[in-house]
Amino acid sequence: MPDKQRIIPVNIEDQMKSAYIDYSMSVIVSRALPDVRDGLKPVHRRVLYGMDQLGLSFRSSHKKSARIVGEVLGKYHPHGDSSVYDTMVRMAQDWSLRYPLVDGQGNFGSMDGDSPAAMRYTEARMERISDSILGDLDKDTVDFQLNFDDTLKEPTVLPTRIPNLLVNGASGIAVGMATNMMPHNLNEVVDGIVATVDNPEISIDELMNYIKAPDFPTGGIIYGIDGVREAFRTGRGKVVLRGRAEVVVDDNDRETIIITEIPYQVNKATLVAKIAELVNEGKITGVSNVQDLSDRDGLRIAIEIKRDAMGSIVLSYLYKYTALQTSFGVNNVCLVNGRPMTLNLKDMIEEFILFRIEVIQRRTQYELNKALARAHILIGLLIALDYLDEVIALIRASATPEEAKIALMKGEFIDDKKAFWAKFGDLVKEVQTGEFVVEDGNVLSEWQAKAILDMRLQKLTGLEIDKIREEYDEIKALIDDLKDILGSESRQRSIVKEELIDIKTRFGDERRSEISLDTSDISITDMIADEDVVVTISKLGYIKRTLVNEYRAQSRGGRGSRGSKTRDKDFVEHMFIASNHNYLMLFTEQGRCFWLRIYEIPEAGKNSAGRVIQNILAMPKDDNVRAYISVADLTDEEFLEQHSIIFATKKGIVKKTNLEAYSRPRTNGINAISINEDDQLIEAKLTNGSSHVFLATSKGQAIHFEEEKVRNMGRTATGVRGISLNGEDDSVIGMVTIDHELDADKTILVVSSQGMGKRSAFDDYRITNRGGKGVRTMKVTEKTGELVALKAVTDDEDLMITNRSGILIRTTMDELRVMGRSTQGVKLIRLEKGDAIADVAVVPAGEDEEESNEEE
Repeated sequence: MPDKQRIIPVNIEDQMKSAYIDYSMSVIVSRALPDVRDGLKPVHRRVLYGMDQLGLSFRSSHKKSARIVGEVLGKYHPHGDSSVYDTMVRMAQDWSLRYPLVDGQGNFGSMDGDSPAAMRYTEARMERISDSILGDLDKDTVDFQLNFDDTLKEPTVLPTRIPNLLVNGASGIAVGMATNMMPHNLNEVVDGIVATVDNPEISIDELMNYIKAPDFPTGGIIYGIDGVREAFRTGRGKVVLRGRAEVVVDDNDRETIIITEIPYQVNKATLVAKIAELVNEGKITGVSNVQDLSDRDGLRIAIEIKRDAMGSIVLSYLYKYTALQTSFGVNNVCLVNGRPMTLNLKDMIEEFILFRIEVIQRRTQYELNKALARAHILIGLLIALDYLDEVIALIRASATPEEAKIALMKGEFIDDKKAFWAKFGDLVKEVQTGEFVVEDGNVLSEWQAKAILDMRLQKLTGLEIDKIREEYDEIKALIDDLKDILGSESRQRSIVKEELIDIKTRFGDERRSEISLDTSDISITDMIADEDVVVTISKLGYIKRTLVNEYRAQSRGGRGSRGSKTRDKDFVEHMFIASNHNYLMLFTEQGRCFWLRIYEIPEAGKNSAGRVIQNILAMPKDDNVRAYISVADLTDEEFLEQHSIIFATKKGIVKKTNLEAYSRPRTNGINAISINEDDQLIEAKLTNGSSHVFLATSKGQAIHFEEEKVRNMGRTATGVRGISLNGEDDSVIGMVTIDHELDADKTILVVSSQGMGKRSAFDDYRITNRGGKGVRTMKVTEKTGELVALKAVTDDEDLMITNRSGILIRTTMDELRVMGRSTQGVKLIRLEKGDAIADVAVVPAGEDEEESNEEE
């Protein structure tokens, strides 16, 4: 080994620790984390600065990306061309940045994850908004540092007027830490910063009145604000983001889910492939086709739904199993004075305000120095013009320019120095700064003397002399204003506001991401209009809800309009009025009970068939809904204790059970009543303990007994006999319950299958014990047909009658007079041959209008 070389032994463990710490700090400070001031990482900053040095503003023409990458790579960022080009590409993608900073021309990739074209094919320049990031860079507003080889200087931060960290966010993985910051809407951010400038003590909750939530480039729906609030308060949180999807129904009553926006940073092609995979594997059912119809006009994914499925159900599975719903993990880590820190919303705003004030101070000082320098020169010119003849004589008498300059500086052209200082002394002192000073013993500085010698002869005209005086007056006013800015914090903060408002005016736009409150923020019931709807359930189990005002009153006996489109061999079996907020208890013919909120029932038009109820409830396909009870609240203990449910079966069995036994909804339903093998449930009614029960059979018999005649039984009991039937072909067709105090104005309505009906007072039906055969309510003949409905009605209600072909008529109840129990009744609706009445529903009175008969 040469004598001059020696081996220094080191501890490998200490060496590795030291090297890894140095590497870690390099990654943290110089690569992965953005600066809180301009919101940029070094590579982003260098790309923008390099483009600025090339003159690639939004006003210039595009230049090859390879030229830009070479400029940045060779001068500022020697870490590989791919890192520089990928950074520039992302800054040009409007689905990656909320406010893109680069204007790209060519193939810059896609939301499907397609790679951009090679840098030799694409071109770029800066966006208009980038001018506001690089503006004032030449006014000593920020510090510069040497580049990697100490041959050039680059800015340590850009003097941005754009709160870039807040509006565009950032993401990066360092060593031992990471950052993931949300983008926001520029209008909201500016409003929030302005509010903080006005009130430095503003709270984060108050700031949320301005900055409501993040605003992602790809739009979508922010589902819930709890995570947003947590992120704003602590700098950490989780924001749930959903794609924008809508269930569209075509003219053929087929549903299609149309997705027009997807969550931020979700690959569209991967999302479509995942949906197709789940459909093929059977994890998502009810989908017949998935198509990506996106084009240059926007994103559009169409998911066609099978006829027997519900789009809303499929959509909920898409949210659950695919990236159509994702969570954005917020981690606001950035560099503050070169140190990584986790900041909340207000911290970031305050740091930006402090940076803008610093930029304004440095810019103002720069402009002040420049103005003082110019004023210094103008003072020299004004002095020379005041002693014009003497100055000309001095210059003519000088042998060389240097001799003339020295003579001017010493003031040899001035006869009375005392008078000179009295006239110009204060002006000379006011405008001295930096190197522009008058040395002791002189009357002019070297700069002033040079300016006098360089002055052109045309400046000696009267007009030019006046211009010099006017310019000095303007410069003097500017100097006073700049000094006032430097001495006033309120003016500096006011300038911050003015510049931000200008940015908002020029670049602000509408919010893209919608804010939706989830169930943890607000009850979904509060978001649903509390209005009455018509709920329709068909024989084959199709259910829907429709606004009541879609139906209009018609005269009794009219042909009617189509009330519900049904499928072959199907007809409307249940139709009733309920509030959107009510609980709907559904009882099946096999004695099962299911629960549903009314607003959870699919909404459809009057002419729609509705949706299969098995797709909404976990109900066996061989079971059918036979009865319903609409309850306002299942948590009111007093209400539960005071009410019971009375059941009636086709074979005349009745059972009463306390409502509390059915107050705990279960997804798979519960047993409501035990049904014999040859029987089925036909009706269930809510009672208050003092009700009277009416049962009617298809053969025209009816029985009236008091509710107390039936004791309370357990939920799984079978019940007791309510009415005795007249033969094997007889069956119970309906049950009503009446309270003498609450329902004093009600009457009993019976309707036969051939359209005959009548109203009778309930006192016409004498009270008997349960279990008897009852009394005749209508003589059943071939003309009348068997009884099909038993209802309790008032004059203030309307009657909706639906036949098996789906034709519906609405008639006011006061058109049907009350008659005796023994009468035959009147014709309610004209039926086509072979048709029959399917069901009768009682609804609140509609509009007071009559229509001419219209034939379907």
